[in-house]
Amino acid sequence: MAYTIDTHATIRELETAGIEHAHAEAIVTAISRADSNLATKADLAALEANFKAALESVKISILIALIAVAGVLFTAIKLFG
Repeated sequence: MAYTIDTHATIRELETAGIEHAHAEAIVTAISRADSNLATKADLAALEANFKAALESVKISILIALIAVAGVLFTAIKLFG
C-alpha cells in the first residue's frame, strides 16, 4: 500500500521540533524510500505459491531418486543374491 507525504511540510515540522535541516531531509528521504521496499500480501502470496511449487518439485525428485535406488538394490540382490 503506497502512501504519500508532504515532504516539505514534514521537513518543516521536524525542523520546528529541533532537528537540523540536513537531518530532517535525510529522515524524510528515508521514509519516502521505505514504502517502495515493503512486501504486500500479494507479494507474500506469490512467494508462497512459488515455494509450494518448488517443494512439490523437490518431493517428486526425491521420490524418483528413491525409486531408482530401490531398483538398483533389487537388481543387485537378484544378480548377487
